[in-house]
Amino acid sequence: MAKDSQKNFENFLETSKNLALVSSTVTLLNWDQETYMPPGGIDARSAQIALLTSYIHKERTSPSYKKALSSLIHLSSGKYVGNKLNPVQKVALREWRHDFLRDNKLPNSFVKSFAELTSTSTCAWSKAKKNRSFKEFAPYLKKIVEMVREKADILGYKKHPYDALIDLHEKGMTAEKLDHLFAGLKKALQPLLKKVTSKKGPDDSFLYGEFPPEKQREFGKKLIHLLGTDPHHFRLDESAHPFSLAVHPSDVRITTRILPDSVMSNILAILHECGHAFYEMGLPKEYFGSPICEAASLGIHESQSRWWETRIGRSKGFWKFLLPHLQKEFPEKLKKVPFDTFYKGLHVVTPSFIRIEADEMTYSLHVILRYELEKALLTKEIKVEDLPSAWNELSKKLLGITPKHDGEGCLQDIHWSMGELGYFPTYTLGNLYASHFFTTFAKDHPDWETRLQKGEFDFVLDWLKKHIHQYGRTYAPEELAVKVTGKPLTEKAYVDYLTEKYSEIYA
Repeated sequence: MAKDSQKNFENFLETSKNLALVSSTVTLLNWDQETYMPPGGIDARSAQIALLTSYIHKERTSPSYKKALSSLIHLSSGKYVGNKLNPVQKVALREWRHDFLRDNKLPNSFVKSFAELTSTSTCAWSKAKKNRSFKEFAPYLKKIVEMVREKADILGYKKHPYDALIDLHEKGMTAEKLDHLFAGLKKALQPLLKKVTSKKGPDDSFLYGEFPPEKQREFGKKLIHLLGTDPHHFRLDESAHPFSLAVHPSDVRITTRILPDSVMSNILAILHECGHAFYEMGLPKEYFGSPICEAASLGIHESQSRWWETRIGRSKGFWKFLLPHLQKEFPEKLKKVPFDTFYKGLHVVTPSFIRIEADEMTYSLHVILRYELEKALLTKEIKVEDLPSAWNELSKKLLGITPKHDGEGCLQDIHWSMGELGYFPTYTLGNLYASHFFTTFAKDHPDWETRLQKGEFDFVLDWLKKHIHQYGRTYAPEELAVKVTGKPLTEKAYVDYLTEKYSEIYA
C-alpha cells in the first residue's frame, strides 16, 4: 500500500505538472496580449485562451483525474488513502481536493464562454477607458456581471453571493468578515484623514514636471537591479495597467506605467510588481504543478506587493539609499531637494481619483468603494448602466471628491473586464497582512532601516522566503497570519502604522 501510494502520488503530480505547464502558456498569452500583441489579434487571442482554459478545466474535472485523485484522498471525507504520505504530500492532496470539488461544479461550457468573454472584454475596456466612455464598455460588463452571478450560484454560498467569489481568491474569507474589517478601517481612517487634510501638506511639486520617459525607463532598469532581481529569470516591460505574471518560478514578468510628468508613478509601480514577482520566485519550484508552489491567496500576494511598495519603498532608510541615485538621473529637478523635504513630499495625503496613484491613507478607501459596488451589482441593488453615477456618489461619500469623467472613475481598473469581481478586497487585505507581518519582521530586525540605508535588501527577502514564500498554500491566509505573528489578523497594525507615521509628518 505504501509503495502504491507513493507511485500514485508521483503519477498524479506529473499529470498536475503537465496541466500547470498548459496553464502557464495561457499566462504567457495574457502577458503578450497586454504588452506586444497588435490590437487586431484580439479575436484569435480570445479563441486561443478560451480553448486552452476549457482544456485545462476539462482535464481537471475528467473521470480519469477524479479517479487518480480518489486513489490518494477520499473526495467525500477528505481522509487520506495509505499511511505513508509525508506532510507536504498531504497538504498538496488537501488543496487538490478543495480545487477539484470547486472546479467540478462549473460546467466546461461555462468556463470556456467566460474565458472568451473576458479576453474580448479586456480589449473593449482598454478602448473605452481611452475614450473615457463607459457606454462603450457597459454591454460587456453587463454580460460579465450576469455570468458572475451565475458563477456564484453554481459554486454556492451560505449568506451572500460575494462569499463564493471572495473565496476563490481568499480561502475562508466572507463578506461578513470583510464588512467587520472594513468597518473598523473606515472608523479609524476617515477621522484621521480629516485631521491630516486639515493641516497644510508638505511640498511635493518637485515630483511633478518634465521627467523624460526614456530616462525613467533607464532608472526602472537600475532600480530592479539594485533590488537584486535576476535578469535570467525576470523582465520588465510597459502596459496600460501595471501587472505581474509568473509563467514559472524561473520566469516572471512585470510591467510598469510611465507618466512623463510624474516620476514616482513608475518607481512605485515597479516596487509593487517586484513584490509580487519576489513571491512567485520564492515559491518552492521543486513542487511546481502542486499547490505547494502556489501563493497562499491573493491577499497574501498583495501583502508582498504592498510590503515592498509601502513598508520598504516609502521608508526613510530606503530613500536615504535611493535618493542619490534618483538625483543623479534627474539632477535638474531633484539635485537640490533636501532629504527631509523629499521624504515628506512622498507622503502628501490628498484624496485623488486613481487607486494605483493613491496615497497610503486613502488607498483602502478606494478598495472599499469598489467592494461596496460589487456587492450591490451582485444583489441587483444597482444596475450596470447606473454604475458611473453610483461610483461618483460613493466616491464623494468616502473620499470627498467626484470624478470628472469615467476614465478617472469606474473605468480606471482592468479587473472587472477580466471578470474578477471579488478581487478588490484582496488589495486592502494585503495592506493589513503586510503591516501584521511587519510587526514580527521589525522585532526580528530592529536595525532594518539602517540596513536599507546601506542598500541591503537580501535580508528582507530572506525573511519573507522563510516566513511566507516557502509554504505556498500549506496554510490558509488567516492561519499564516497567526503562524507568523502569534495573533489573528485585525486592522490594528495597519492603523497604528498610518497613525504614527502621518502624525509625525503632519505634526
